[in-house]
This record gives sequence, C-alpha cells and structure tokens, in this order.
Amino acid sequence: MSTLAIATAREVFDLLREDLTAIEKELGRDAISTVSTITEIAEYLRGGGGKRIRPTLLLLAARALGYSGAGMIRLGAVVELVHTATLVHDDIIDAADMRRGRPSANTTWGNEKCVLAGDWLYMQAFHIALEERNFKVLDLLISLTQQMVEGELLQIQKLGRAISEEEYYDLIFRKTACLFSVSMQLGATLADADPIQEEALARYGRAVGLAFQIVDDVLDLTATEEVLGKPVASDLREGKTTLAVIHSIEHGTAVDRLAIQSVLEDGGFARTTPEQIQQILARNGSVEYAMQAAHRYADQGRSALAVLEDSEFKRALLGVTELVVARDK
Repeated sequence: MSTLAIATAREVFDLLREDLTAIEKELGRDAISTVSTITEIAEYLRGGGGKRIRPTLLLLAARALGYSGAGMIRLGAVVELVHTATLVHDDIIDAADMRRGRPSANTTWGNEKCVLAGDWLYMQAFHIALEERNFKVLDLLISLTQQMVEGELLQIQKLGRAISEEEYYDLIFRKTACLFSVSMQLGATLADADPIQEEALARYGRAVGLAFQIVDDVLDLTATEEVLGKPVASDLREGKTTLAVIHSIEHGTAVDRLAIQSVLEDGGFARTTPEQIQQILARNGSVEYAMQAAHRYADQGRSALAVLEDSEFKRALLGVTELVVARDK
C-alpha cells in the first residue's frame, strides 16, 4: 500500500479548485430550460450547496490516470445532476419538508412539478453525457440509473419493518455507493484506463460510497437538528432501518426491539422518543458498531488504490476516505 500522506479537506479542494469552479459554471448552464419553472427549481436545488463529492471523485480518478480534458468537467456535472435528480425524487417519496436546512423543493413547487423537474434533470444529464460520443459512458449511466431506481423501489417495499444487514448493504449500494463507483469508472473511462485500474477504482468508489452512507445514517441518529438541517432520526421516522438500528434490534433486549418497532409501525415517535432510541443505541454499542463498519470500508477503499502510481491526486483520494468517516454533517 502507498505510504503517501493523507490529504486534508483544504488540500483536496485547493488541488481541484479550478476544475470544481468549472463544474459549477457548467451546472449553471445546464440548469437553464425554456420552461421557467424547471429553471427556477434547478437553480434552487443548485443553490442548496452540497459537498460535490461525486464530481470530486470523478475528477480525481481521471487526473490520477493522467487525463485533463474537458470531458471530466462535463461528466462531473452529469454525476451531480443525476445525484440532484435522485434527491428531488427522494424528498417527494419521503414527504420530506427540509433538505440541507432549507425547505425541500416539493414544499415550494409541489410534488407534480418536482417529479417532472427531477425527470428533466435526469434527461439533461444524459443529454450532456452524449457529447462524449462514448457508448461506455452511456452504458455506465443507464446501468446506474436502473440500480438507483431499483434501490428506491426495494426501500419502499421494506419500509416499516426490520431488515437484515445484507438487505441494508444491498440498499445503500444501489442508492448511494453505486453512483460513487460509477463516478470513479467514468473518470477511468475518460483516461482510457486498463481493466485492472478501472476495476480497482470502481472498488474504491463502492467502498467509499458505503462508508459515506453508513456515516450519513449514523449522523441522522446522533447529530443535532441544527447540524443535520432536518429532524433527528428522520430515517427511523420514515420507517427505514439503518445499520446501528439493525444492530440494536439483533443484539438488544426484547424491550429494545419493541421500542424500535413502535417507531417503525407508528411512522413517528408517539410511543418512543428519539432520546430513548439514542439510549438504546448507546447501551448496545450500536453506533460504535456502525462506525467500525464505515472505517473497514474506508480501509478497503485505500487498499484499492494500490494499483495507482503515487501522485498528488492519489494522495487526495486517500484523503477522501478519511474525510468521509470523520465528517460531522
């Protein structure tokens, strides 16, 4: 494994500053439609911020393999558009009121308009991807979209009931890690990577994506509403069982299981409070269990990078694995 030092968040950002700025400009151009409502919704969503981690991964993959063309700016915008479209649809499905500390788009424009705006964003992403004139790029994006839609449907089927760890990992791969993995593969494709390099980068993306979502799910249970920008334990309230909750269901007492099940069945905290859920998780060491899993996946991500030659971009990829598990929002 590489002995490169791990880059900090500031170092990663500084390394990609010009590229990320170019992607923001591309996103601004891509958000414009002849239908004003679509432009308004797309601009509102773009103004909500976000970590831009998916474009960052694509840029780092491409540059780590020596690519520096305009394709990485276009495809960086593409993966962010796909991500944004999924958020729009997720908020509608979850009946969410807040997103990143602001009212979700559907609370302002309504579900009907936002469903169509989300569809438009998907199609806009594919329209931009077509400029690469590369069938492999389209194949990756089509497969990705199918996986993400299947993941959303599977999650709906499982709402309100306890699921196994195996089911949980399948869900978060489809809903989150698949896009991380494809972002890496798109960067590798632009750079004409050999199959070994592409597979390694795909593994890295999968591992980092799983770690990212596990931490996201932990923060949903442990962070404050001010930090989250939405109510604490929103996932559980919506009937979703995440890794720490699954651990407490499997390792807690009968009383613990009944308390958790009451929230899943009620779709809220009528019989059990968020504080009681947090106490159950603490008593069973469930948050620590989930975070250990996140760290294991971060380690897997770092190991996958062994095929890359040492560079500042590889160092940044190593840094991302640490940033993902160390974040607090």
